Parts: sequence; structure tokens; C-alpha cells
Amino acid sequence: MTRQQVSLEHGEGGELSHKLLWEVFVSRFGHAEESKWDAARLAVSEGRIALTTDTFTLQPLFVNGCNIGKLAVAGTVNDLTVSGAVPRYLTAGFVIEEGFPVRDLVAIVDAMAAEAQKSGVRIVAGDTKIIKRGTIGGVIINTAGVGVIPSEFDLHPEAMREGDAVIVSGPIGDHAVAVLAARGELGVMTDLPSDCTSLYPMIRRVRETGASIRFMRDPTRGGLATALVEIAEDFGAVIEIEQEAVPIRPEVEGVCDLLGYDPLYFASEGRAVLIVAEADAPRVLQALRETEEGKEAAVIGRVLGRGEGKVLLKSALGSRRRVLRLQGMQLPRIC
Repeated sequence: MTRQQVSLEHGEGGELSHKLLWEVFVSRFGHAEESKWDAARLAVSEGRIALTTDTFTLQPLFVNGCNIGKLAVAGTVNDLTVSGAVPRYLTAGFVIEEGFPVRDLVAIVDAMAAEAQKSGVRIVAGDTKIIKRGTIGGVIINTAGVGVIPSEFDLHPEAMREGDAVIVSGPIGDHAVAVLAARGELGVMTDLPSDCTSLYPMIRRVRETGASIRFMRDPTRGGLATALVEIAEDFGAVIEIEQEAVPIRPEVEGVCDLLGYDPLYFASEGRAVLIVAEADAPRVLQALRETEEGKEAAVIGRVLGRGEGKVLLKSALGSRRRVLRLQGMQLPRIC
């Protein structure tokens, strides 16, 4: 491209639009054949598919270990993965401000292509809209994702029963702290990177064990606490987690102690919560720990039984309190 910044002319559908699409997006996503049509024409196996969509904002657009492009792909892949699907195809729609540096756009798109490759996902269609500068903080990305749910594998939350193990794949809250540090907000200073990553390669290893997985969720906005409450309420389970068993890095604990926040509500972008049959918990934990993403996985609690959907937190002293969804805003909006 001859221009170093995105201009309003890039959104007019002419030669500059063509160059932007082919030189920045198609060349990196490898969907030249699909881009010849107004809609990507895709072959899927028989059975059920999973479909998700999301819109991603991130301020700043680049943080330690993550940028908005990596976040968009990982977040979409993860929603498909924890729904029991094998991620296959993504679309990506970009709203870009006039004046946005092309080199930054290239870095974002490169991160998307690299993250998609980790899970064998293809980004097959997209759209761009250029708007006047000073309106959205640079770039917003909307995605849609399609995955195939294999006939030999599915999740069975209705089968949750007393004794089932609650597992988290790694320390919680890293992403929230990384974003706060990148913004320089609230006096947070740390080099802790975001945990942002695609979960599919890790979960694929778990599925290969043949373990009975009742349910999975990724604890993004609202954190671990909100994810568990949603599982408990949606499927009528009573879940107890042990406060001392939840893995939390010292940097995250330090921020929470300093600012009076609860790390259970801090967002993660590369963690999974799994409810698995009690007998299968050891092999699930082993499979997780054999991966880079899951090497710090831990059993953090268990299902007490069915009934009123609720989550209980057991302290180190043995007392219990009920855990609720995040009420209001604990932090400035981070994604």
C-alpha cells in the first residue's frame, strides 16, 4: 500500500478499498477463493454446528501478550471450544478510524492469522468500514465463528451429580491486570502478560482422554465467579469452590489487595472452567498439565448435588458464603 494511514477513501469501495482488502486482509487470511463471492461457500460434515458472534474492543489496542486481533480470534475460538465444537471458520468485520496507522492494522491482522492457525481455523470472510477519526479509539472487530460438534462427543450438563470435580485450567485474572497496567490506570504497574490464548489445542487433548465432561465455560467478563454462577443457575447445580485452591498469581493478588477488588471477578481470556465426572478428574488434570496453556490447572471445587442453582465459597477457616454474579462494575471496562 502506498499510504501509511487508513483514510475515508479506503471505505468507498474503489481502488483503495480493493488494495486494503487484498494487501492487508486476504493476503494474510488466505481466503482469496472465498473472497470472490459475496458469501463464503463452505462444506461442513453432517451433524450439528455451533455458531457464535462477538464484538471486541480493547483499550489500549496493544497490551503485554495480546492485541485486539489476537483477542478477537481467541475469544471466538474459545466460545466454540467450550461449547463442545471443533472450530472451523471465522469471519471478521472491522470498523477502522480514519488516520489509523496501516502498520498497526497489519500487526493486528498478523496476530489474527497466527492465532487462527493454532487451532486450524480459517478466516474466510470479512468486511471493513472506515469512519471519521476520534470516534472509536482506533479499531473495533466483530467476529462470527462456526464449529462442528462431533457425533462422538458432546457435553452433558444435565448429568452433573454430587462429587463431580470443578477444574480451572490456570491462574485467573491475568488479562484484567495486564490491561489495567497497559492503561496506567489505578496505579497498577506490572509486567504480567495477558493470558489471552486459544483453548482448542488444550481442550482437544482433554477430549482425547475420553473423560466424561459435563460442561465447560471460559471465564471472561465477570470472571470465574460469574461463570460458575451461570453454570449453577442454568443447570440447577449446587457448586462449592475452595478459596485456597483457586490459582491466582501474586501480581493479581497484589492488585486486588491494594485496590480492594475480588480476583474471582477479574476477567481471563485464556482459561477454561470444566465440570467433569469425579472418577475422570485425575486424567483430565493430567491432560491439561501436559499443555503449555494448562500446566497450572487445578481442581478448585466440586458439585454438591442438584437443586437450587448456587455457588458457595469455602474459606481456609471452613466458613462458607454464597457467591453471586458480578454486581455493577468492579473495574473500568476493559474489553
